[in-house]
Amino acid sequence: MKLAQTWSIKETNKSTMSLPLNKKIFIVDDDPFFVAMLEQHLRNLGFEQISSYHEGQDFLNHLTDAPDIVLLDYSMSTLNGLEVLKKIKRFDPNIFTVLISAQENLQIAVNALKYGAFDYIIKGDDTLEKTFLVLKKINTVLDLLSQRRVDPWKKLLGFLHFF
Repeated sequence: MKLAQTWSIKETNKSTMSLPLNKKIFIVDDDPFFVAMLEQHLRNLGFEQISSYHEGQDFLNHLTDAPDIVLLDYSMSTLNGLEVLKKIKRFDPNIFTVLISAQENLQIAVNALKYGAFDYIIKGDDTLEKTFLVLKKINTVLDLLSQRRVDPWKKLLGFLHFF
């Protein structure tokens, strides 16, 4: 009970920080307890568009629903996380995909990043905290990308001003 109360206090303080709350998040993991815990954590942070899938193929069948962020387990029964990651990146390389796994194998983490994962989180007592931090990083990247985009009219006027 005390742990839950402490976590709620942390959640309240964290939820005021900048997060990409309007983004669609898909959770893909075959552990129903972990999925429920992660989904509740995301809802506590203020996310509303959350979908969960318990196997890779089921998720891939819904990839056209256009997730912005995918939280993906490595060890699943039909397809492993790397196989699913490769298919996500072929479908849309701009989907932020984070592997969350109990696998502490460095080679798996390296391969995940090599195939386009935004980050790799090892499941443990601090998984929810690490997930929060990764979501903050994604928000920072999205902010930087939006600042980088130049209005086409400004670009044209800047070009014409050159002459």
